[in-house]
Amino acid sequence: MTRIHDMGGRFGDGPVVPDAPDAPVFATDWHAQALAVTLACGALGQWNIDISRHARERLSPQDYTGFSYYEIWISALTGLLVERGVLTLDDLRGQGDDRSHPLASRMLKADAVTAMLAKGGPADRESEIAPKFSPGQAVRCRHPGDSCLVDGGHTRLPAYAAGACGYVLRLHGTHVLPDSNAHDLGEAPEPLYAVRFAASELWANPENADDQVIIDLWQSYLEPL
Repeated sequence: MTRIHDMGGRFGDGPVVPDAPDAPVFATDWHAQALAVTLACGALGQWNIDISRHARERLSPQDYTGFSYYEIWISALTGLLVERGVLTLDDLRGQGDDRSHPLASRMLKADAVTAMLAKGGPADRESEIAPKFSPGQAVRCRHPGDSCLVDGGHTRLPAYAAGACGYVLRLHGTHVLPDSNAHDLGEAPEPLYAVRFAASELWANPENADDQVIIDLWQSYLEPL
């Protein structure tokens, strides 16, 4: 079954309608608040970006398709807060106690936000795994494209690329493997490549057959041709 969040190239979901050039960054105030709360909770250090992405992917299909963008963020965030023991259901209901929280010292304050955002979260790491592929080499994405580490787990290999053939454009170095990092299995860094695909290789009826699509793919997603 296609993962509900893996919508790239899928028919039947309607057109992508870009915002107008003069549209505000946030459509409503609570969207900005949702982003702020998500950043503040992430600063507590109880999960990583891959865990948070997988939390959104694990929402029920009804919720994922019915929620707006920031509703997905907030719903997944509340689930993470409870799963990781940061808050309880009573806390979320406003029925918790007023004792100081053990993570209070890690609170993200307003004057630290700019520096935190500027720092980002680099995912490049040292690794003993040597690159198998070089620029120009033909490769095929593994098929099926599901996680090889956790049944039904997180992966950054798009469903539309599973089994597709392309050419390595460049090596990005070694980076944290999301498939492992999303499940508390360690960072497991491995080589990451930019791989070039013809649009006609990915989709049966591309709008422009001569288009090319560049996808960043980890070494374990690929096999040589």
